[in-house]
Amino acid sequence: MAVMLEFIDLIVPIATIREKYPGGWDACLADHEPFLGRRVWHDDHLFRDGAMSPQDMGSLVQHWAQLGFQISEVKDGQTVWKDLCVVECMFGGPTRECDWLLVDRKERTAHLKGIEPGNIVGPTQR
Repeated sequence: MAVMLEFIDLIVPIATIREKYPGGWDACLADHEPFLGRRVWHDDHLFRDGAMSPQDMGSLVQHWAQLGFQISEVKDGQTVWKDLCVVECMFGGPTRECDWLLVDRKERTAHLKGIEPGNIVGPTQR
């Protein structure tokens, strides 16, 4: 499966959410329930939240950091995304290297590396 991308996207592997989100996957879904199908959606592997401005995305990233997610790490002298990834679908993809995510800019989708993209999951309300 793959998640549709819109504007600025925050992508988190569900496996990481199960490990690090306070209360796990069920708590994450409960906390985001008002936004499901609107600005938040997920497939079997990836959770997607979004924003329309860099400032709003910065707030989302900081919120996840406060929950205990490691935002980035340094690999080979380069800062890369770790537990989450920010993707700007209009401007070319991940804003930093993200070795666990594959982005299809033409289709405006993302999927977990090593998993076939298959069906696309996106917003259910417009």
